[in-house]
Amino acid sequence: IRLATENERYLSDVSDQAGRFKETQIVEFIFLLSEKWHLDQLARYQAVELLERFMIKQVEQICKSSRENVKSREQGRGSSWSSLKDQIYDTFLLRLVSCIQLASKLSLHYNIVNSDTALKFLQSLKYTYTKQELLESELAVLETLHFQINVSTPLAYVELLLEVLGHNGCLLPAKPLHQMCMQLLDFSYLRRDTIYDTLLKIAIENSTPSKLQVAKFLTVKEDFMLLAVGIISTSVFILNPGHWKQVVEHLNCITGVTSQSILEFSYAVLKHIVGSSTP
Repeated sequence: IRLATENERYLSDVSDQAGRFKETQIVEFIFLLSEKWHLDQLARYQAVELLERFMIKQVEQICKSSRENVKSREQGRGSSWSSLKDQIYDTFLLRLVSCIQLASKLSLHYNIVNSDTALKFLQSLKYTYTKQELLESELAVLETLHFQINVSTPLAYVELLLEVLGHNGCLLPAKPLHQMCMQLLDFSYLRRDTIYDTLLKIAIENSTPSKLQVAKFLTVKEDFMLLAVGIISTSVFILNPGHWKQVVEHLNCITGVTSQSILEFSYAVLKHIVGSSTP
C-alpha cells in the first residue's frame, strides 16, 4: 500500500521533463560503472533515479535563473543561456559519479564507492577534480534533492510483488523467476524508449501518435507499478507459460492494473526481445 501510494503521488506531480535523463547511453554508463565497482542491482537503479531527479531539478533551477536574469542581461549583467548550459555539460559526469556514490551509501551492502575510487576513475578520463570538489558535488546533489535521496525503484516493486504472489499461493520457482525479472528490468531500462514507443502505438492503435498523445503517455512511462507487473508477467511467460494467465489475474487483483494493460506491456517487451512483430 505504501509503494502504491508513493507511486500515485509521484505520478500526480510528474515533471514534464521526466525520462529525459534516462537515455540508453546514460543508463548503460551507470550500469557498467556500477558493475565495475561491484555494486548490487538496487544501487544502480537508485543511481539512475537520483541522476534523473537531480538533473531535472537542476535544469528547472537554471531555466528559472535564466528568466530572472533577463533584465540583468539587458543592463549588461547576468549569465547567458549558453554559459548556463555549459555548466550542465561540464559537470554532468561528476554529478553522475556523485549519484552512484550516494546510491552505494544507501545500499545495505558494505561496498561503498569512496572518494579515492571515484577520483581515480575520473582521473583515468583526464578530469582533474579534487577530493574537495567531489565532496561538494555530493552535497550539491543532496541539497538540490532536499536530502530526499532514498527513492523507491522499480526493483522494490518487483521484489515485493513476487513476495505477495508467493504468499498468495502462486507456486513458481522463486530463484529463476527473480533472476529473469532482473534481466528483463535491465533490458527495459536500456530499451526504455523503444519499448514504450511500441506500447503507446498499441494503446492508441495508431503508428503515428500526436504530440498530445505522447505528452499524456508520460505518466505511463513513469509508472513503476505498471513496469513491475509487466516485468513479472513477461518473466513468467518466458519461464512458465502455463502459469501466465493465473499470474496475470493475481497481479490484476493485487495492483488494480488491468489484465489488458499487463498483456500489452508484456507484448511490447517480448517484441523487442525477439526483434519481431509476430504476435
